[in-house]
Amino acid sequence: MITILSGGTGTPKLIQGIKEIYPEEEINVIVNTVENDYFSGVYVAADIDTVLYTFANIINEEYWYGIKDDTFITHERLNEIGYGELLRIGDKDRATKIQKTELLKNHSLSETVEIQAKSLRIKAQIIPMSDEDSEIKIITKEKGELDFHDFLIKYQGEGEVLEVKYSNVNPSPKLIESIKKSEKVIIGPSNPITSIMPIISIKGVKEILEDKEVIAVSPFIGNAPISGPAGKFMSASGYETSSIGVAKIYESFLDKLVIDEKDEDLKEKLQEINPNIIITNTFMKSLEDKVNLARVVLEK
Repeated sequence: MITILSGGTGTPKLIQGIKEIYPEEEINVIVNTVENDYFSGVYVAADIDTVLYTFANIINEEYWYGIKDDTFITHERLNEIGYGELLRIGDKDRATKIQKTELLKNHSLSETVEIQAKSLRIKAQIIPMSDEDSEIKIITKEKGELDFHDFLIKYQGEGEVLEVKYSNVNPSPKLIESIKKSEKVIIGPSNPITSIMPIISIKGVKEILEDKEVIAVSPFIGNAPISGPAGKFMSASGYETSSIGVAKIYESFLDKLVIDEKDEDLKEKLQEINPNIIITNTFMKSLEDKVNLARVVLEK
């Protein structure tokens, strides 16, 4: 059994490769929930839904958000009548979110996700990091304190980030146990600050990780993240915007770090932090790339 720590873009790509070569029923995925919130009257757990859709083979691979070949009739109509919906939610995707919103009236988030995973015939166990409400704020030089989605969508991630703040929450019921039972923990190439740090900052998680084999895939090639504003968040949090910064964040419990072949010149510096550096292609453009990277992280 393995446990994967996941955000909503880079790690699901790796999951696509892993589920091709590893039994799905032996995969646990702990998913970031700090960005969850209500939009247009529905509960949006974007990272969780992306992981659900990835396992169900219906993910929109152009944006790594939503369902492939979805329509946007409701979204477009809302804009026509002057509502101005912040998130572009597809019609099929909205149905998932409406169901989740209704289920949450009588179930915890963990129970809700379990019900939805079962309806999608997913064999893996998808575990929200917490069942508690949380929030994340981005402190910017130009606009002050912003909600996470306003920073990403309304302002397109522009401006200087001074600080990233998120609330501390308690672990969901199955989080600790899933890590304890796993042979290996994989930290996917998601944003280290806003996707992975909220998970590993939960009480008790780092201590368990210290007793496990942990392998992480860096989301950086050179000084730039493969996608998203991870660089700004890393810099604001006091870390170098490269795989060196990633290694520093995970230093206390990390056994191996996988970096891209273009970063081979960083190997010596990285080995001062962690002696076990693996170099391979981490840019997952095709399914073959994803499977090859999955084989690397799953090697004994």
